[in-house]
Amino acid sequence: MTLRTRLTERLGIRHPILLAPMGFVSGGALAAAVSAGGGLGLIGGGYAEAEWINREFDAARNQRIGCGFITWAMARRPAVLDEALQRTPAAVMLSFGDASPFIPRIKRAGALVICQVQSIRQARRVLSEGADVIVAQGTEAGGHGGGRSTFPLVPAVADLVAQSGRDVLVVAAGGIADGRGLAASLMLGADGVLIGTRFLASAESLVAPAAKTRVVGASGDDTLRTRVFDIARRYDWPEEYSGRALVNRFSKTWHGREDALIAAGATERRRYAAAAAAGDVDTALVFAGEGVDLIHDIEPAGVILNRIVAEAAAALAQQLH
Repeated sequence: MTLRTRLTERLGIRHPILLAPMGFVSGGALAAAVSAGGGLGLIGGGYAEAEWINREFDAARNQRIGCGFITWAMARRPAVLDEALQRTPAAVMLSFGDASPFIPRIKRAGALVICQVQSIRQARRVLSEGADVIVAQGTEAGGHGGGRSTFPLVPAVADLVAQSGRDVLVVAAGGIADGRGLAASLMLGADGVLIGTRFLASAESLVAPAAKTRVVGASGDDTLRTRVFDIARRYDWPEEYSGRALVNRFSKTWHGREDALIAAGATERRRYAAAAAAGDVDTALVFAGEGVDLIHDIEPAGVILNRIVAEAAAALAQQLH
């Protein structure tokens, strides 16, 4: 069973599903599994660490995959993009920063440019800068994001692109974890979806088993957008981007008390790092989106992908009768 859209045509894939390039989560094995299943896997370039990126490209073996970067972090290590482009990715995704310095280099290398946005203002900018695909990310998404909700943002971006007359694709992201989310996204005007948290809870993801189990047992009510984990990890994220994560003892202690956490300094950072190294998910970060209510088990990525497509096709067919 396939769902043909402009995204499947442009990327040469069977299903309109992209793996979110989650840092330290979407490694080569997961990206390869999503691509083998008919979508497009994107490894998470994260904070532009060349050794990690090269290792995960190797882990994908001969599967056709892409790569994604936190743009503001890559701007500090721009040579990493050239290393990634040497691996001939199908696409490169840029998120959370100024994409314009990198778009020409990606296009010259023959890869599609995917730009993730959280607002109409950002969508308008990357549209003018030459993005091939725009991911409209709603605040329901796990990990870092903005304040707009998926349901109104996606059609607004789709309308913007249509009015521009440019041949640019729109992909929905944020809270999409099953076939109903894919079907709804297509009805909203998207050409496909970018899925993160559902694939985080897959057999191939790099997340520790305890974190996967925590996701499976969680509810969307158990998530919040916060900066406390970035402060503890000393990641200098721009103010407009918080991270959606599962609530735990650490966030209950420090969320809303960010100044106190900063003042606690190295002592609290060491305690956090020790807990993270020990796999203590009651202290350490577990990014997850509001779609966790729809995640009930840990399965191979190919099984997850095929079920999402089958559910979406059934939902769309039902609505036509």
